[in-house]
Amino acid sequence: MAGQVEAKLAELGVELPDALAPAANYVPYVQVGSILYVSGQLPLGPDGLTVGKLGADMEVPAGAAAAKLCAIQLLAQVKKACGGDLDRLKQIVKLTAFVNSAPDFGEQHLVANGATDFLVEVLGDAGRPSRSAMGAGALPLGVAVEIEGIFEIE
Repeated sequence: MAGQVEAKLAELGVELPDALAPAANYVPYVQVGSILYVSGQLPLGPDGLTVGKLGADMEVPAGAAAAKLCAIQLLAQVKKACGGDLDRLKQIVKLTAFVNSAPDFGEQHLVANGATDFLVEVLGDAGRPSRSAMGAGALPLGVAVEIEGIFEIE
């Protein structure tokens, strides 16, 4: 039987992918007590990775869509860490969004909203984190966005 979070995702037409294995020498998450630290997740969707540089060859709406894909990947990692039960997620504590940005691009916060707007839609106030959004000159594989997160779980 699906839990409340899974039911909300289904209502929104979102199916979580399997949590990705690490692509380098790190672990996808580390749990310390009730706090779960999830490594940076890339914007991987059904059509592959979203690549691009905001303010150069990509506009804010496309960057926000990429950030939403990162949020979906974050939830997939949380689900795996919670033994498949997303209802164990109590609160998103902090998100850090890294946005592949042209030198004069200054709307990283609007790109990051793609993730936080989605997470609030799924989780309500429990999905409203503290957050940082910063520009990066380049990101792995040329992706548009990478987001890491800190979560409180039961």
